[in-house]
This record gives sequence, structure tokens and C-alpha cells, in this order.
Amino acid sequence: MSRWSAEHGVGRRGQVEPLAAIVAVFAVGVALSAYAGVLDATLPTPDRNLAEPTVERAERALADAGVVAPDALPARLEVGPDDYRVNLTLDVAGRTWHAGPTPPPRADAAARPVSVRVAPGRVRPGQLRAEVWT
Repeated sequence: MSRWSAEHGVGRRGQVEPLAAIVAVFAVGVALSAYAGVLDATLPTPDRNLAEPTVERAERALADAGVVAPDALPARLEVGPDDYRVNLTLDVAGRTWHAGPTPPPRADAAARPVSVRVAPGRVRPGQLRAEVWT
């Protein structure tokens, strides 16, 4: 070994205790696995029905004190997931209100019962339906 390397500790530079290195590699592996799991859970897949959470969000956005106003339907199309198209339909007592483009046959669909204000002071049971597609 040369005199310079012996004086400046070149032979020991960059060394880490083996246990500390193993712990660090394990921690990075766990963090990457957790990140991949969370990322996978948030990505839409063909077997995931996107309409169910969309109809829930639409009901919360439309309902005022638990009663849906049909006039507000077109303004609530933003409740759908990003980069997806949404159609909202409200059926009550033989009347139907639509908002959004006509859905294709392959669209995910979900419905839920809601209370609908059909006139001032008149509330009837109805159904809110959301259809979501790309």
C-alpha cells in the first residue's frame, strides 16, 4: 500500500456495517412494495365498477338536506373520475331528467334511491343513475 493511501484511509472509504446495509435495503424494499400496492389500488381496471362511487358523489353533490333538485343535474357532471365521461339520469314518478352524453352499452352503471323535489313543497321517491365510460 502506498504511503498516501495509508495516511488518508483509502482502504476504508465507503464501507458500511453489514447489518446497517441490510436494514437499509429492507426499508427501501418495504417502501417500494407499499407504494406499488397503493398505486395499483388507485388505477382503474376493467373489472372495477366506477359508477358506484360516482353515483354516491353525485347524490352528495345534488342533495340539499337529503332532497335532490332535478335542475341541478347538469351542473354536477364533474363528479365522475378524471378522463371518463359521465351520464346522470334521474327518474321520478314517470318523469326523467338526463345530463351528459348518451352512454354506450358497455358503460359501467349504478343506481340508488333518492328523494326528489318535483315542485315546491312536493318530494317524491326517485332513482339516480350514473353511467361512466372512457
